[in-house]
Amino acid sequence: MIDLRVRVGDLELATPIIAASGTYGYGIEYDGLVDWSRLGGIAIKGLSADPSAGHPAPRMVETPAGMLNAIGLQNIGADEFLDRKLPGLRSIRAQGPKLIVNCWGNTTTDFVRIVDRLEGVAEIDVLELNLSCPHKHEWGGVLAADAGVTGKVVAAVRARTRRRLWVKLSPNVTDITEIARAAEGAGADALTVMNTVRGMVIDVESRRPALANGSGGLSGPAIRPIAVYMVWQTVGAVSIPVIGAGGIAAGRDAAEFLMAGAAACEVGTASLYDPAAPARIACELSKVIAGLGETRAADLVGCARPHA
Repeated sequence: MIDLRVRVGDLELATPIIAASGTYGYGIEYDGLVDWSRLGGIAIKGLSADPSAGHPAPRMVETPAGMLNAIGLQNIGADEFLDRKLPGLRSIRAQGPKLIVNCWGNTTTDFVRIVDRLEGVAEIDVLELNLSCPHKHEWGGVLAADAGVTGKVVAAVRARTRRRLWVKLSPNVTDITEIARAAEGAGADALTVMNTVRGMVIDVESRRPALANGSGGLSGPAIRPIAVYMVWQTVGAVSIPVIGAGGIAAGRDAAEFLMAGAAACEVGTASLYDPAAPARIACELSKVIAGLGETRAADLVGCARPHA
């Protein structure tokens, strides 16, 4: 028997596999398709205080070994989430996965507003701040590309909540460790590494960008080596846990992130073509662990060693 339990700070997860924000809706859309006991958590679609329409279509395009998207953080807003989505999430959460609410705002005040709106909801296990969307024009740039801005937003939110606070960081930076330390210093309990990589696809026939937004965020297996390296870097720079994300499509991929030092993993793009991907990956991870002669997922965390 393989023990898949892991800890992210003081939070125990049944497995290291979390359904990532942005590709798993609000979780309830997958009810009946997934064995929830195999998931460590569900990170819901990025939530803001007010509804957001996102960017115009087309806003998704396939690429070699990945996908480019510029959804623009479309969501239904806090009130409708609490009224229509949270009741279904309560029954899912009771089956094992922790509830992680990914949230965002266009200003520091907006971040505080959404956190204040969620503060009284007992079922929320984690708030995950999205400072790293690569195509949110209202931000004037990626918030998590600036250590000062990152620290300011995290500190403002930390002052308003006692909840576990994870901060999702961006690969679109010169030095992710500088941003990671700023988030840690401002009160983050853990860091999610990483969000999508900025990119563009040109439609040759129309001679125009394939996305109406122009650029978008690249996800999928193409970015996994970047993400593993950034997890490795971040783990070596901070003392708080790191959650790995980026191109995980199989149990062996998840094992890479754990070995690089990630306390847990988020599965995103794989869920778009396989709704059961997070549960499947958890099962595959068990087999990988057994094949390595280990009995616990926690034994893989940080076990990778540099070459002599």
